[in-house]
Amino acid sequence: MVALQTSADAPVPLRTVSSALGQWIGRLGWIWIEAQIAELNRRQGRVYLTLRDTEADLSLQASCPAAVLDVVDPPVIEGAKVIVHARPSYYDRRGSLSLYLDQIRPVGLGELLARLEQRRRLLAAEGLFATERKHPLPFLPQCIGLVTGRESAAERDVVDNARRRWPGVRFRVDYTRVQGTSAARELIEAVRRLDADADVDVIVVARGGGSLEDLLPFSDEGLVRVVSAVRTPLVSAIGHEQDTPLLDLVADLRASTPTDAAKRVVPDVAEEIASVQVARERLRRAVRGHVERERHQLSTLRSRPSLAAPYGLVQERSGATLELRARARRILVHRLDRIDDDVMHSVARIRALSPLATLQRGYAVVTTADGHVLASVHGADVGDQLAVRLPDGRLHTQVTQVLPHDASAPPTTPDPQEAIRDD
Repeated sequence: MVALQTSADAPVPLRTVSSALGQWIGRLGWIWIEAQIAELNRRQGRVYLTLRDTEADLSLQASCPAAVLDVVDPPVIEGAKVIVHARPSYYDRRGSLSLYLDQIRPVGLGELLARLEQRRRLLAAEGLFATERKHPLPFLPQCIGLVTGRESAAERDVVDNARRRWPGVRFRVDYTRVQGTSAARELIEAVRRLDADADVDVIVVARGGGSLEDLLPFSDEGLVRVVSAVRTPLVSAIGHEQDTPLLDLVADLRASTPTDAAKRVVPDVAEEIASVQVARERLRRAVRGHVERERHQLSTLRSRPSLAAPYGLVQERSGATLELRARARRILVHRLDRIDDDVMHSVARIRALSPLATLQRGYAVVTTADGHVLASVHGADVGDQLAVRLPDGRLHTQVTQVLPHDASAPPTTPDPQEAIRDD
């Protein structure tokens, strides 16, 4: 390629320079590049990456079909160190440089991150990181189990800050290695011992910051499975904010630092005392308000006529009662009078219809010896014994003579006195 011949009197347009740069870059062809994945995004079947140099402050945009990234085993994530097979491409219209990838291979730390990501996906698929498996932390633990390194800064941060917040809290510390090949086994044994201790209310696993290799024991699959099975709530406080071992995902609570773990596990005694005072004041105001409302309601009830002058209502009802009683008495007397009149009338009618009333007018009833009423002179013979019924008694007599009336003579009303004289 011929170099551009330019001078102050004969400059070339910027587009010519950009086109020349594109030609020079295009001559590179396919090359292998070592870099770190700073960003990774999927959009519409393609993957867009930002590749960053591991030592210099330099980054380039790259892209590839999604299938290129999907065949990488183990899968790579942001932060992984990779080797890519790329072809540089210069877009001369915009003056931007990018890489087109057709192969991605994790190496070194990137491969380690990829394997951790694969392990995370497998454990997540089993449900070990599910939210419903996590236990709530007690509000005020009496005893905290602490798994940490001996004489470590993490132990001081947890113990000092926790006792500063709640002086009465107790600790049961189980010292283990926190890095190296035997660290995972010791961590598992310590967690099991503290979980079996009935006095321990919550377990804190704490360690200071470190490299990814130093924190590998806290991503051990065996430790993750043991933590998922413990019954005591467990808090993970590993490294710094940016450190995320698998223990953080399976723990019941993730603390960003050991100091943060102390703040999350025990309450602040000063804050709790202030909360109690606020609650007492609110309760006092609520009780006073309730008493005032009840007192006002009682005053309202007492001002009502039924309570302000209860005897007035009784007197009013008493007068109505007396009036009703008088009316009832008048009605009863009236009814009794009417009934008395009816009885007297009935007695009079009975007396008028009684045979005794007829006898009292001078008549008599004559009966034979066997008790039959004698209705005709033909019913008796001379010598018969008769009984004569009078109003005030009876007379027994004997027939001495029978004198029938002449049939041709007109009937006359007999005089009772004359009839008695005839007898």
